[in-house]
Amino acid sequence: MTDNSKLYVDLTVATMTPSETAYGLIEDAAIVTNGAQIEWVGPLVDLPAEHAGLTRDSLGGRLVTPGLIDCHTHVVHGGDRAVEFEMRLNGASYEEVARAGGGIVSTVTATRAADLDALIASALPRVDALLAESVTVLEVKSGYGLDRETELRMLRAARALEQHRPVRVLTTFLGAHAVPVEYLGSPDAYIDDMCIPTLRAAHNEGLVDAVDGFCEGIAFLPDQIARVFDVAQELNLPLKLHAEQLSNLGGAKLAASYGAMSADHIEYLDEDGVIAMAKAGTVAVVLPGAFYTLRETQAPPIDALRKHGVPMALASDCNPGSSPMTSLLLTMNMACTLFRMTPEEALTGVTRHAAAALGLTDCGQVTPGQRADLAVWDIKHPAELAYRIGFNPLHTRIFGGTS
Repeated sequence: MTDNSKLYVDLTVATMTPSETAYGLIEDAAIVTNGAQIEWVGPLVDLPAEHAGLTRDSLGGRLVTPGLIDCHTHVVHGGDRAVEFEMRLNGASYEEVARAGGGIVSTVTATRAADLDALIASALPRVDALLAESVTVLEVKSGYGLDRETELRMLRAARALEQHRPVRVLTTFLGAHAVPVEYLGSPDAYIDDMCIPTLRAAHNEGLVDAVDGFCEGIAFLPDQIARVFDVAQELNLPLKLHAEQLSNLGGAKLAASYGAMSADHIEYLDEDGVIAMAKAGTVAVVLPGAFYTLRETQAPPIDALRKHGVPMALASDCNPGSSPMTSLLLTMNMACTLFRMTPEEALTGVTRHAAAALGLTDCGQVTPGQRADLAVWDIKHPAELAYRIGFNPLHTRIFGGTS
């Protein structure tokens, strides 16, 4: 017990630990934090004598969960794509927009034109919206520069977000996101001459926590992604992959063969891919915001993922084109209503499984030794978090022990 110790009482806690009890729920609970870490959690009646002298901070019967984790975002970028949103509503498909020079490539122009300060300034309102729903860990990808200078600038901007807001940021190099116009028709040359050298430069500057790619017909084929992954492994960087969003090119199986932390989107994932992910321990990151925005009809194989025990994470996929969404609470509701995930699966998806998708072991659960990243909600039962639409019941966000 130290001067930084705190004792929270009058609460119900959804620990989100693997448990025979739904949500790892403990009623009439208490939580002891010691600075930035959780020291003890359990029924108040079992509070150890060593903590009994702490001043009690009543949470008024509220529900406590881990702080939420958004494990797949593109919050750093220039411009917007509202006009393309209108194009799609007038009948153009995502693929048609991309092949016409829009889509990801259209954001590249705006991002290349933005300096470091502009990228940070434009990202902060999106970050603030996520933090307002208790997000404590945020993954941020590059991928809208597609040249050395801008990719590095995006990653520097992502790193800088921690200096402006109380949030933990993990950066992901997504140089293999699209083929820029100067390499149109030459994706192999882009991978070898621009993407891989930029990855090495970003790693040398300490800007990369993981490496991602977009394995799709409008982006890069598996053998091209594999060349990037080979370099990532050489640099001891963990892997993620946008896979099976628009078709099945075997991206998830490729990711699993490299021991990737996650395969994301996965609407067109088949059972062989699910089995490969299960064997590799690769997390499935489900992104209902993109499914909703693009008006897709091919849902991810939730039943197959359940059957084979593949952990399912959820994320906002916050980006200017296919998922301009800054709400994990809405993400949870969409996952339940569109994909028939359960509220418990949804909350696990933005806590414990989201942490696993980022390779993190010190967050996503309310248990001793974890970071004291907590969300205090004005609700009685955790199912309410996925049930309501457009309603934020957050009472207090605690980040590293500080509210």
